[in-house]
Amino acid sequence: MIERVRAILVTDAERLLLIKRTRPGVPPYWVLPGGQVELDDDDLESALHRELREEIAGEAEIHALVQVLDADDGSGSQYFYLARIHTWHFEERSGPEFSDRDPARGTYDLDQIPLTADALAAINIKPGPTAALIREAVAGPGLFALADLRTS
Repeated sequence: MIERVRAILVTDAERLLLIKRTRPGVPPYWVLPGGQVELDDDDLESALHRELREEIAGEAEIHALVQVLDADDGSGSQYFYLARIHTWHFEERSGPEFSDRDPARGTYDLDQIPLTADALAAINIKPGPTAALIREAVAGPGLFALADLRTS
């Protein structure tokens, strides 16, 4: 079973830090930084910290687990954490997806999206259930109110 961790990263400027994926033949879409949990990770949060160092060369303050999505085919789960990030150095990223310059993989660009309903509606964030959670929180009590929710 494959487990993945991802971060809903909020910057000091109250923007959502996302990775814009542009792949040949596919409309652009945005994903949350993160990736696969490795065998040598102590726990899910350790895996998330490692992934953030690899993908954006950043350190985040993790506030809470806010969503768990299970794959329809039973192959694994994705764990989504709400986090605050103060600094990152995208040009220093070190993940394997960045060192393999296969054009078929497309590009990975860091993007800061304003935390407004209009800005979030204008982009395609994947996965859809997490995009909906973010949009609902921004339209309502705010993202950090999610830290008070329990996940199932």
